Amino acid sequence: MKVIIHDLGKEYDDFFSEKCDAMISADGKYAPCQGCFGCWTKHPAECYMKDSLKEVCRVIGRADELIIISENYYGAYSPSVKNVLDRSIGCSTPMSTYRGKQMHHTLRYGKHKLFKVLTYGDITPEEKTTFEFMAERNAINYGYENAKVIVLKSISELKEVSV
Repeated sequence: MKVIIHDLGKEYDDFFSEKCDAMISADGKYAPCQGCFGCWTKHPAECYMKDSLKEVCRVIGRADELIIISENYYGAYSPSVKNVLDRSIGCSTPMSTYRGKQMHHTLRYGKHKLFKVLTYGDITPEEKTTFEFMAERNAINYGYENAKVIVLKSISELKEVSV
């Protein structure tokens, strides 16, 4: 299953929906994570908040390929994309295990193939390095075998890149 998370607005929804099995529009029309950990313990992989991200853990957890399209914010995801990722903590469990000689949460949905991030907007070399490191760490935490970051100078380049 291929899942796309993007912060580009409704005008891109049709473009992306043809290229994936599920799409999450990071439009900010949802509550931020409250840190209750209910999606870990009380009702696994389901957020108690009744909004568009209630099932986000299950959608992201089942993705073999997760593609994130986000504006660069000082070498990190945009706030709206970060909120989506925060709400997906239920993709793992509260238990810990070693993966690659490091301690990580046990995966609820198993291993996946590709974690790809496309970032756009002004980006310095230092921010690019930070973004690549963050994407690599996120890929490990979500159980992805590979991480890839593509920097777009402008959003118009998106149509030239394989999404």
